[in-house]
Amino acid sequence: MPELFLGIDLGTSGARALVIDTNGAVVSGGKSAMADHGPNMRSPAIWWAAVQTALRAALVPIDASDIRALAVDGTSGTMLAIDAQGQPLADGLMYNDACHDADLLARITAASPETTAARGASSALARAVQLAALGPARVIHQADWIAGQFSRIWVSDENNALKTGYDPVAREWPAWVGEIIDTDLLPRVVAPGAAVGQVGANGFGLSPDCAVVAGTTDGCASFLATGASEAGDGVTALGTTLTIKLLSDAPIFAPAYGIYSHKVLGLWLAGGASNTGGNVLLSEFPGVDLEALSARIDPESDTGLSYYPLSKPSERFPINDPDLAPVLTPRPASDSDHLKAIFEGIAGIEALAYSRLAELGAPALRSVRTVGGGAANATWTRIRERRLKVVMQAPLSGEAAYGAALLAKAGA
Repeated sequence: MPELFLGIDLGTSGARALVIDTNGAVVSGGKSAMADHGPNMRSPAIWWAAVQTALRAALVPIDASDIRALAVDGTSGTMLAIDAQGQPLADGLMYNDACHDADLLARITAASPETTAARGASSALARAVQLAALGPARVIHQADWIAGQFSRIWVSDENNALKTGYDPVAREWPAWVGEIIDTDLLPRVVAPGAAVGQVGANGFGLSPDCAVVAGTTDGCASFLATGASEAGDGVTALGTTLTIKLLSDAPIFAPAYGIYSHKVLGLWLAGGASNTGGNVLLSEFPGVDLEALSARIDPESDTGLSYYPLSKPSERFPINDPDLAPVLTPRPASDSDHLKAIFEGIAGIEALAYSRLAELGAPALRSVRTVGGGAANATWTRIRERRLKVVMQAPLSGEAAYGAALLAKAGA
């Protein structure tokens, strides 16, 4: 009988389900927009409806009983309160719902170490405290709840729990978290990829002994989906902003640069985000066909210009300076040369970012996989390759659900 593995990704606007075989080949998939099920993106009922629709579509061409394990990823920091039977007590609080309780944020800052990811207005721990006021049996993460729809076990993973204050090095809820919230309200935490239960009776045709495996965040799942698997493997996301992630054999915590580490399948995933990226291209070349303009660039030569492309003052990583000014001059007469200088500038920031991680204890960069809209630009890729001086590898997949499926396979 074939052995198949299911990954479910719950993103900001919809759900995606992918089924892979033992060789990692995709055999089926399905997706569903949350908007198709209602306007309230914070509603757990709508999350679950989108997941069910995506899953049923993925199961159409296969025998669902061949699926040996499943795993779920969700948006990092999205929380909800549930009763003892797992029923939500209210809408969830989303990853981008800021906490405006200054006293609560000050309490978290005073109690916590500087290296925690639970500080600041975007703190998932602050959201957990707000939800605790509802009198729940548990306060859990989005991915925990979706996985629990299959297993009826409300367990979290070390990646989703990070922004709630979990210590991935000591592998526990630290004592200081107990000063902020009753830790009995928080879920038990296991490693991503750990088997936590079985599906049991279900309406999808899945085998009752199909394993439910602890998942991860959508960001970590996207990283896994690329195929990066060894220390020194990096993934660059060239989207509106520039995001860098690197597999390391040791954790790196540098909150001044927004760098935290998740542990995934035995290695640490460290990363940070720069304010440079596609936003600069949009502001400098509104309405311009950048592919056509890129075709006029020779990527084997240098402009000699030293840009630091930003759309407005402020940088987080690899330089932490809220007042750092953009450098986009002198502007050449040719638009293609200006675009080339921007490509070079962003590539320079990317190289500096990986060097910064190395300075903080990460291994030397050995390969880079690229995701995001900028990955399709061959000219930019060649400029980056020359600057980074490493192998540029094609990602296996750009789908977070694929990364979740790989976790399911590992946990099986």
